[in-house]
Amino acid sequence: MLGVDPESNSFCSYLTSSHPRSMVNHMKTTLNIDDSIMAQLKREAARQRRTMSEMVEAALRLLLQAPKKRRALPPLPTFRSGGALVDIADREALYQAMEGR
Repeated sequence: MLGVDPESNSFCSYLTSSHPRSMVNHMKTTLNIDDSIMAQLKREAARQRRTMSEMVEAALRLLLQAPKKRRALPPLPTFRSGGALVDIADREALYQAMEGR
């Protein structure tokens, strides 16, 4: 990385690490990624000034994190309809109710 040395206040080149983990904790692998997804990944990584590896790792962490418990749905509203007007198992009664026979 290029920058200014804070001690001497002169322009210099130095290495910094933004990750406290060592390379020993990382595994190198090969993935087949669709070209259009890879192009999006490259653009987004450049926009965020992050590596593509960091972006893929963050996306995988989000995907693989434990699913959150869904909260219970509220009960459906109920109402009094006054009872059934017709027995739906009785086809003739159903036709009479629908056609007004």
